[in-house]
Amino acid sequence: MRLLPFVAVLILGLCPSLCVPCLFAGGMRTFGPDPQLYQATVGRAIGFLTKQQSQDGSLSSQIGIGPTAIATLGMLRSGRSADDPQVAKSLKYLEEYVQENGGIYTPGGSITTYETCIVIVCFQEANRDHRYDKIIRSAEKFIRGGQWEEKRGKDKSDPAYGGVGYGAKSKNPDLSNTAFLVDALKAAGNGPEDEAMKRALVFVSRCQNLESEHNNTPNAAKVNDGGFYYNPTLSRQDEDRQAANGGLRSYGSMTYSGLKSMIYAGLTKDDPRVKAAVQWIQKNYDVKSNPGLGDAGLFYYYLTFAKTLDALGLDEVEDAKSVRHDWRRELTEELARRQKENGSWVNTNDRWMEGDANLATAFGLLALSYCSPHAAK
Repeated sequence: MRLLPFVAVLILGLCPSLCVPCLFAGGMRTFGPDPQLYQATVGRAIGFLTKQQSQDGSLSSQIGIGPTAIATLGMLRSGRSADDPQVAKSLKYLEEYVQENGGIYTPGGSITTYETCIVIVCFQEANRDHRYDKIIRSAEKFIRGGQWEEKRGKDKSDPAYGGVGYGAKSKNPDLSNTAFLVDALKAAGNGPEDEAMKRALVFVSRCQNLESEHNNTPNAAKVNDGGFYYNPTLSRQDEDRQAANGGLRSYGSMTYSGLKSMIYAGLTKDDPRVKAAVQWIQKNYDVKSNPGLGDAGLFYYYLTFAKTLDALGLDEVEDAKSVRHDWRRELTEELARRQKENGSWVNTNDRWMEGDANLATAFGLLALSYCSPHAAK
């Protein structure tokens, strides 16, 4: 169910693009990409991933179970059922990684929370007949145990409070993994009143370049543009994102992740944190690059971009020049432009493993699942 739009949408009388149908037969405005382009782009991506799937149902298992879970989620959201042969094979593969402690991850790995959160969302999407109820409940308990809070010796004044890192024992929580935690909690049926969700909101608020009662960390006021960064304190991940005045530069994928997490945690359009984040998005709207990072993490950015704008209920984004963008159409066209003949995407910047075509294609397919054409409501 869509939330009410956070930014007013102007219904134009003229079609913004000659290649996209502007009206249904009944005269209603449509948003999103040309249906044929959309289906062709999605179909090519699924075709590539189908050919890449190993006999055991995995994709790029050398980097963990994440690519398999993300690709499977993308296929499920693109219309494939849990009983589809390819999807079923991947789901069975992921089930083999359910651990006795409830986590779902590669044994001996360091990204146990990250992998478990992604698989929870995937299993919930496939859970039409409640086949994964027990697994999801156990996995939910596992990820809750990795959150920094009072039981783990952190009170609300600690910058780490409410956050999670890549692993359950990670001492360095970050916004990216905390956003995955929020996604998983929501997928498991939890809302804003959930205590873990409330704690996550505390951490997320401290990752925003916005000095307020919710963020009085040393970096809060140095940039103060409403965007988000990776961690409330300067970490190795942020050394190349430091602003000239010593603050932390906001960038696209974290800003969309932070805003989405705030929405899932119950903040409304009137909250100053939401307003500031939306304004940053309007000033930095882009489908060509990850604002602040260029091509680094580009396909992860595309996913956070699409999922967040969909959660906001937006059909158009008005940028700083008052130009309105049908973001679904523009993102689909950009992904279609970047798609290789074999249906894959790959990032020439291999930071965060996006040089792996299976992972980049999984991100691209999942991003597209939020871009389907629809009529204005």
